[in-house]
This record gives sequence, structure tokens and C-alpha cells, in this order.
Amino acid sequence: MRPWGARLAALRAAFPLTIPILAGFVFLGITCGIYSISLGLPWWIPTLMACFIFAGSAEFVVVSMLTGAFNPLQTFLMVFIINARHLFYGISMLERFRGQGRKRPYLIFAMCDETFSINFSAEVPPGIDRGWFMTWVSLLNQLYWIFGCTLGSLAGSALALNVEGISFAMTALFAVIFIDQWLKDPTPASEVIGVVCALGALVAFGSELFMIPAMVLILICITLARRALEQRLMADEEASGNGAGGAEGCGQAGDAR
Repeated sequence: MRPWGARLAALRAAFPLTIPILAGFVFLGITCGIYSISLGLPWWIPTLMACFIFAGSAEFVVVSMLTGAFNPLQTFLMVFIINARHLFYGISMLERFRGQGRKRPYLIFAMCDETFSINFSAEVPPGIDRGWFMTWVSLLNQLYWIFGCTLGSLAGSALALNVEGISFAMTALFAVIFIDQWLKDPTPASEVIGVVCALGALVAFGSELFMIPAMVLILICITLARRALEQRLMADEEASGNGAGGAEGCGQAGDAR
């Protein structure tokens, strides 16, 4: 297969898997763009961030910090802690990224949550180049985000939208992520640790300074409790499996009667 033929084949294989992400990224990107305009930033800032940061929720944080006092250390620490999970994504993708040549730097840069999920778990069809498949997944997802951010910023600038209250979008985004994680986690101990650490930091440092200490404290506590959390999670999974097995056995016994 010719080089361009192989690339197009990889694109055709990758595109359907990114369609669900298209809807989510465009909607959230529009929100990010409008939120940026509501804070007085020019329309091109969200597009620039989508091109060179591409960090989703961290971009909402960066937007709010761009309008505040210049504090690069706080910005760095905040974004690093928010995206610290990417360290584990990178470890998981080491083998898949090996031997990707010039595509590797971009694959590392563009590895957001959704891209990691697809590239890590998707079964690449036979005859499709895995490197180009992962590259197309990464590029398509970033293009969706860029389009959404640009559309939101242009709409916010040109249509003179009433954006009162849009600043609550970031709070709502993190609240939804937290609730979703709580509902999905069979052992919500990590969520409880997060709430307790945040409240403790709020009391100790006040509402203006509690964010960084809270995140550092959460990171330390989760690291110290990691072994216990993993053991509890494994115990819950075993109990769940035994319960399912017992129910299945009862069903079979009933059928036999």
C-alpha cells in the first residue's frame, strides 16, 4: 500500500471512533470560548490555547489566571497537579509509542483523556498502520477542540451574547466530573479524601490561597493510601464477582428444579 493510501486507510479506521468525542469537545470548546470572552480576553486566545496547550479543564483554569495577577509558579503548579494523571498515561503508552519516529512528539503532546482511552483500548484493524491510526485519533480530537473553542469565542465576540453567569461553567464542569467519578467508583474513598483535604486547606489557608495546598495534600494522601485503596478495590471486585456467581448458581438451581 502506498504511503498516502496507508494514511487514508488509518484515517477511515480512526474517524468513527472519534465521533462521540466530536459532540462533547465542540460543546465544551464553545463553553471555553464564551467563558474566555466573558473575562475580556480577545477571541484568538482560546484558539491559541487549544493549539498549544490542549489540556481541556486546565484551559478553563488558565483563562481565569490570565485575567488575574501574574503568577507563573502558581499557574504551573495548578496545571501540573490537574494534569498529573497524564504521567500514568505516558507510562501505559510507552510500548505503543515506541518506534513511531517523528509522530511520537505529537502523540505525546496530544494525549488527552479521550485520546488515551481510544489509543490504549482500540483494536486496530488488520492492515492498518497503528502509528498513523493513533496520530489521526489524536489530531481529530484536537481539531474538534480547536473548532469548538474558536466557534465559542467568535460567537461571544460577534453576537454580543449575555454571558452573565458563564463563569460558573468551570465550577459546574468540575462538579459534574466529581459526581460522575463518585457514582462510578465502587470505593469512593479517594473522593472522600479529596473533600476532606479541600475543606482542611480552606480552613487553614482561606478561600484565596487554599487551592494549591489542597491539591498537594490530596496528592500526598492518595499516594500514602494507594496500597489500602487498591486492596479495598480488589476486595470489592471479588465480592461483586462472587455475588454474581452466586446469583447465577441460584438461577441454574432454579432451572434444574
